[in-house]
Amino acid sequence: MLSLKPTKGKLLVADPSIWNDSSFNRSIVLLSEHNDEGAVGFIMNKPSIYTISDLIPEIDSNLRIYNGGPVSKENLYFVHRIPEMIPDSIEIGDGIFWGGDFDTVQQLLDDGILSADDIRFFLGYSGWSKDQLNDELETTSWKVIENNHKNIFGIHYKSFWKDELMKFGGEYQLWANAPENPSLN
Repeated sequence: MLSLKPTKGKLLVADPSIWNDSSFNRSIVLLSEHNDEGAVGFIMNKPSIYTISDLIPEIDSNLRIYNGGPVSKENLYFVHRIPEMIPDSIEIGDGIFWGGDFDTVQQLLDDGILSADDIRFFLGYSGWSKDQLNDELETTSWKVIENNHKNIFGIHYKSFWKDELMKFGGEYQLWANAPENPSLN
């Protein structure tokens, strides 16, 4: 299967060959930016042990925070589907937006208006410098695919990588069914 060009809104599917990379092993990354300076994205299938209330006690919300990537892990980021409710959002593509006014987000959380189907929070992000992602694509560390999911936030994180890998067919189906730690096989 040929990989697409990386552009914002596309998904990066980690190749099984990067199993020894603890940040990206079995990851699906949503690209939120890709330009001549580099790329930024968020790992969609690696939840952390934290909720919003754990990190910001004044917000009463049990929405899970995900590990967005190895860069700036002390910062909180968010991606959502409700730009009409969150001003200053940046469109990623296909109805998905990045960031926006956090005070508004806090109020929407406090009012119980936002759900896990509307928004996802991340500690850190995945970042690539100029040409770094292209170099990784040449070494087949990633496959670039369209985000054809109507609600990417509703996909179960445990099966996301496996389900996408199965679509590639061939040897990828074997890898998709392999144990997470091959030494346990």
